[in-house]
Amino acid sequence: MSSNVPWWSSETFWKKTAIWVTSVMFLVLIGLTVDTIPQISVGSERVPAYSVINKHIGYEFNDERNFQVPVIGGPAPLFGKVLSEEEAEALVTHGKKITQGRNCMGCHTLLGNGSYFAPDLTKAWLDPAWSSEADREEMMIAFLMDPQGNARSFGSGRTMPDMGISEDEAKAVIAFLKWMSSIDTNGFPYNFTVIDKEG
Repeated sequence: MSSNVPWWSSETFWKKTAIWVTSVMFLVLIGLTVDTIPQISVGSERVPAYSVINKHIGYEFNDERNFQVPVIGGPAPLFGKVLSEEEAEALVTHGKKITQGRNCMGCHTLLGNGSYFAPDLTKAWLDPAWSSEADREEMMIAFLMDPQGNARSFGSGRTMPDMGISEDEAKAVIAFLKWMSSIDTNGFPYNFTVIDKEG
């Protein structure tokens, strides 16, 4: 008994097609991964080295790209101390681990990941709620160590719980936030307003 099923609707055809499509897409994914890793690695054009925390970080509108882009300026060492690349990496990495250990992404967003309950932290270093660059470091330390007593006006009406952050931990978190603000995120978060005065 012969089958009247057209070749294009046979089970064999679709099994073979699924195998081929999956194989091709797997190769495309490998190619995209190999191409992407150098572009998102620390020290690349879009992700500056950790020692960028020794510099002034600002933002300006780029007409060609049609959004704000990070601009790395002159010397502006964090907490008044110029750090080597190794020291900067250790401090930024410590700050990143603190944000992970305290589950900051349970409320905040970092580089597009996390929650939307509290303010996005991707460009928190540049947030105008810190009033000015001159006072920002001390204000951020005070806030992280006692968020209830040093609440900033972020417009949500919510306050951050006390996470039991020490002064050294606060400095590490701030280093992480400053470094993260230097990353070219292709305009994310959209319409972010930054401090525009160099301190």
